Order: sequence, then structure tokens, then C-alpha cells
Amino acid sequence: MDARAHRYDLFPDIEPYATGKLPVSGGHRIYWEQSGNPNGMPVVFLHGGPGAGAAAAHRRFFDPRFYRIVVFDQRGCGRSEPFGELSQNTTQHLIADMEALRRHLGIDRWVLFGGSWGSTLALAYGIQQPQHCAGFVLRGIFLGTRREIDWFLDGMGLFFPEAHRAFRDFLPARERHDVLGNYYRRLIDPEPLINGPAATAWSRYESACSNLIPKPEGPAGSLNGAALALARIEAHYFVNEAFLPAGALLENLAPIRRLPAILVQGRYDMVCPIVTADTLARAWHRADYVVVPDAGHSALEPGIRSVLVRAMEAMKVRIR
Repeated sequence: MDARAHRYDLFPDIEPYATGKLPVSGGHRIYWEQSGNPNGMPVVFLHGGPGAGAAAAHRRFFDPRFYRIVVFDQRGCGRSEPFGELSQNTTQHLIADMEALRRHLGIDRWVLFGGSWGSTLALAYGIQQPQHCAGFVLRGIFLGTRREIDWFLDGMGLFFPEAHRAFRDFLPARERHDVLGNYYRRLIDPEPLINGPAATAWSRYESACSNLIPKPEGPAGSLNGAALALARIEAHYFVNEAFLPAGALLENLAPIRRLPAILVQGRYDMVCPIVTADTLARAWHRADYVVVPDAGHSALEPGIRSVLVRAMEAMKVRIR
């Protein structure tokens, strides 16, 4: 990264100067907001999950004097409507939504900033729309492969056995041969007494594995809407292998290979293990690759957020 990128933590809280809900296909309405400099370099924040939704803290990775900050909630989650909807909710629909939003806001090119599932979506969009991409800052790389999905469902138990045991044992013994399928069946059930406990178990498992130092668990039985959207939409994408052909991202980097890119990875990321980021970095030779030695998966861990802020500062002089 550029030596002039000296800032080491998030920018102060800011409020959006514009918000809206954009009608897109299938009856979905996508929440969007803009903050920062209306005449600045556009950057779009792509949240994880899929289904996690965006938050106010996500505006703070960017210098509001320089960047025109676009944040939106993907289909079915956050403030987008209808909540938890899986119909016409695929990777291709999300790419189309991004294009609709870009045109709606009158943006020619934007920087794509995404972590975890957000890195997947950024790559998928960039490969299809390279002419509208100015650069990439990607964190906690996830390529949507079956190997990565299997790791999430089972492999994380090598390092978080207690969390994995609670996740697996939520299901009756007769259903544990197909953890994903039987969670998904519960999560898409319209009855809150069925989908609610499953969403809580799924979301607690992911949260327990997301930080280098695990956060305290919430009260027993707690559930909010965000947990249901995350679990339901994530399972939907996992069942469908992220709606991406095998190898689709790694094998089709050519359209974006020359664009400025910074890849940020926590050494001890258990949700999206470093081997995937390493694979992408070797395939994308021009990208800067920064391994944070004392971090896990979460973008808000001190080491990760510091490097992400500095990456966006470095992008200021790389964007042409």
C-alpha cells in the first residue's frame, strides 16, 4: 500500500445526505444511502452474509471529504423489502441490482469495497461490469465454492468444537447427516416457532467463529430480524452453491486483472480461511495482498479495520 496511507482507525460517525428504496425485479425494493462528498470518488460498500445487511459503522471506512459513499442492503435483508424473501434472490439478481443502483445514482465508475460474501459479489460484478469498476478493496476472501461451504458447516469445528457441537446438536440426531438441508428446511418454514430457533443457532455459530477473541454470547433464546435474514439467505445461497458455476471467479479474472486491488486477510480467519485469499492473490498478481497477523474474520477487529482504512487511503492515489 502507499506509504502516505497513515490513518489507522475508522473515521468519525456521519449521517447520510440521501436515502431511498429502489424498485427492482421480482417486487424487491433495495434500500440505499449516500454519505460523504457528493462530488467525490464513488465507493460502494458490499456487505457480507449474504443476508447480513449494512450498518452505520460501514460508512466509517472511508474519508468523507474524498469519497462519495454508497451503502445498500442486498435483497431480502436489512432495510430492503420484502424482508427475508428468497424468490428471485440470486447472485445474478444482486449484480443486476448493483447496476440498477449505479445508473439510478448517475455513477460511471466506483470502487468496490467488500468483505466475506461482499468480496464474492464484488468479484462477480467486476467480471461482468469491468468498465464500471475503478478498483477493489476486498477482505476475508470467499469464492463461493463447495469446499468453502463445507468448511463453514463442518471444518470450523476443528477450532471451535463447542460452537460447532451446539450448531450440529440443535438438529435431532436423525437429521445430522444433512446439516445444511435440514437447517434450510427449518429456515424457510414460515412459522416463527420453527424458523426462529434455527436462525438463532445458525447465527450464534457464525458469530462465535468470527473473531480472534470470541465475543460474549447473547442471552439464551435471543433472536432478532437480522439473525433470521442472515441465516435464511445464507443457507439459500449455500444450498445453491452461491449461484456460481464451479471456478467461475478464479477462472475469469482477466477483465479486472489490471485494475488496482488490495486484498486484506486475517491470518486466523476461521470463517473464510486464508488459503482462499492466498489462492486469489496468486491468480491476481497485480493485487496487493496484506495478511493481518493478529486478526480473525470480522472487519471491525482492530487490525483488520486499520488495514482497510489505510487501503482506502492508498486507493486515493491509485484510481485513474
